[in-house]
Amino acid sequence: MIEFIKQTKIFSFFLLLLFFCPSNILLGSPIQREISFTGKTMGTYYSIKIMSGRDDIKPSVIKQDVDVRLKMVNKSMSCFLPQSEISRFNRTRAGEVFKISNDFYYVMLQSEKLFKLTNGAWDGTVKPLVDIWGFGTKKDIRKIPDKNEIKLLLRRTGFNKIIIKKDALEKKISSVTLDLASIAKGYGVDAVGELLKNLGFNNFIVDIGGEVIAAGEKNHGHPWIIGISKPNDTFSFQMMYKKIKLRDRAIATSGDYRNFFQIKGRTYSHIINPATGYPINNGVVSASVIAENCTFADGLATALMVMGHKKGLKLVNRLKNTECLIIVKEKDGRLTNWESNNFH
Repeated sequence: MIEFIKQTKIFSFFLLLLFFCPSNILLGSPIQREISFTGKTMGTYYSIKIMSGRDDIKPSVIKQDVDVRLKMVNKSMSCFLPQSEISRFNRTRAGEVFKISNDFYYVMLQSEKLFKLTNGAWDGTVKPLVDIWGFGTKKDIRKIPDKNEIKLLLRRTGFNKIIIKKDALEKKISSVTLDLASIAKGYGVDAVGELLKNLGFNNFIVDIGGEVIAAGEKNHGHPWIIGISKPNDTFSFQMMYKKIKLRDRAIATSGDYRNFFQIKGRTYSHIINPATGYPINNGVVSASVIAENCTFADGLATALMVMGHKKGLKLVNRLKNTECLIIVKEKDGRLTNWESNNFH
């Protein structure tokens, strides 16, 4: 399984359940029952709820299919598995053609889109920088790296150093490596959502560590309701910051308040600015994105953390079918939120 570092997004959401409305049953609407189950994946937990009027459904069979699908995603994009696609690609040399699966190809296309759209604020090649700060696969003691080391590592980054072909990848320089932790969970959500639709389900919600896709409705015209958690660095204490109605959409949240370390009173987050090689320090503590798919929402949420609320809002307001909520922690400790034009 992907043992991603403790993601700031793991506890970004919690689901608020709605109750059935008896009046709808009296009107002759089909009786819907909830099928739900949970599991582990990608170093976190997943939760699935399905609304269906069918009486032949076996949750254990669906869960088995879901687990198989998620293992496929893990085997493709986990940096913690030595023989995963991404790990094997990271060991290739410049000019070597590396064949990839459909899963990997799709995520790489989305990655390229995000890299260009955000002008490099999202960059899937920052693995060496994440590692040197102690937030990656190398479990070093977290410390402030030497500035010259950071400069050297910046030469090894840049998503434009990877060539994407129809069914293969190729490096321009041998030292460039990928880490898709900030987008892979979102893709896992989309992959499970597609699986459930292929099984004939139209009303469901999939949550992997806080990345969510909601299809159809909870019951009888009621949308699914998601709670965005208030940024808080205490794992045991959760407060809801805002409720969101979701139907046939995905939502993902990134934050800097779960995975960090402090030295001499200064906080260093796991979210690295690809341009500087240093953790972000712009006041943004949380960014939530609503989009048509969770892969894109997941990556864009991370990019908004890097861009800051002004540039982030400007970008999102240009995009179709995409909205965001960016929360900023002011110097006096107050939280202020900034919403895109149609966020609700």
